[in-house]
Amino acid sequence: MNILETITQYKMQELPVLKKQVAITALKDSALFERNCISLSKRLKQPNATGIIAEFKRKSPSKGIINATAKVEDVTAAYTNAGASGLSVLTDRHFFGGCSEDLLKARMQPNAILRKDFIVDAYQLTESKSMGADVILLIAACLSPMQVNDYAAEAKELGMEVLLEMHDETELQHICKQVDMVGINNRSLKTFKVDVQRSLALSKLLPTDKIKIAESGIDNPAMIKLFRNEGYSGFLMGEFFMKEKEPGSAFEKFVNKLNNQ
Repeated sequence: MNILETITQYKMQELPVLKKQVAITALKDSALFERNCISLSKRLKQPNATGIIAEFKRKSPSKGIINATAKVEDVTAAYTNAGASGLSVLTDRHFFGGCSEDLLKARMQPNAILRKDFIVDAYQLTESKSMGADVILLIAACLSPMQVNDYAAEAKELGMEVLLEMHDETELQHICKQVDMVGINNRSLKTFKVDVQRSLALSKLLPTDKIKIAESGIDNPAMIKLFRNEGYSGFLMGEFFMKEKEPGSAFEKFVNKLNNQ
């Protein structure tokens, strides 16, 4: 199995246990379940927005530990204060060292938050809303077009926005009207190799009514300028900042360079 298959198979084994631990009714009783979500798509469209969705990530299957000491509340506050258009928080524990508590701590920020996880069951949609997520991620490579349509529709009913992540042109059929944003991940989730040409090649094949987001492999302001010229308005970045001792300071320096280029 490739890495993505390994992760999704683990999720399918993990979910029955989670469902027994926390029932759907309990998730809906969460203090955050009825809150009005912040629109990431609107934030990305704001004049002079950085467009950067800054991510908090402790580790990954390909790199191992990235940052074991950073505190999510400090990093997400610094990201927000320095101009992040949105936040992304990994909640997968087994492969990425995250948890729902990380998103709850990030929720203190007046910013749009993407729950970064591997959604393979409708239970996770209600779970996402209960922990304060504004946006969910649906990964085309581990879902059928029908699943994307159904999960996206349910997420919208819950008040959340939807980011569909794609990797190549074979996944274009996964795009549906309920999807707000389409992300092209330059990192293959099957091999974890990065190729930024992926976003450039696919940009012209995406619907013009969907906000385009470039994901992974972005490590300098010139790349953001390049992607903007191709119609991208969002840029998901995490490892570039998280590998530093103080991710928030690294993000602020990057934004300063971006604004002065």
